[in-house]
Amino acid sequence: MLLRPLTGPTRDAALAVGRILLGVVLVAHGWQKVFGYGFAGTTQAMVKMGVPLPPVSAAYASFVELLGGALLIVGALTTVVSVLVVLDMIGAAIFSGALHTVFAQNGGWELVGLIGVGALLLAAAGAGRFSVDHALAARRTNTATSPVSG
Repeated sequence: MLLRPLTGPTRDAALAVGRILLGVVLVAHGWQKVFGYGFAGTTQAMVKMGVPLPPVSAAYASFVELLGGALLIVGALTTVVSVLVVLDMIGAAIFSGALHTVFAQNGGWELVGLIGVGALLLAAAGAGRFSVDHALAARRTNTATSPVSG
């Protein structure tokens, strides 16, 4: 039984828990960039790391993490947001110097790696039944298959 992937409501519950936790972590990091460091501080950090187009990169990371994290919490636009998060984490790993060691406390890649892989798994698996994405898809299916009255 445990040799197969989870199915049904258990799978959907696991996807919801993972999606919500990932979203909360992203919102926290986006909040820190927007309201803690501010746009100028986040841009300056990007400059120090040698990130190309620091203002654009700061805006991208802030937007994807804050708004994208909120969208993941509710399960809206999950695939698109997940791909954007993966790209964000690839950039974070490359430009932060995190690829030189594993542990986050030493400036390593473990946090950006886990966030990136979590987002990649959501892009592959979808948001699950307990999400806005599922509700909208079900609504579109019901609208498309219901007979037109009139």
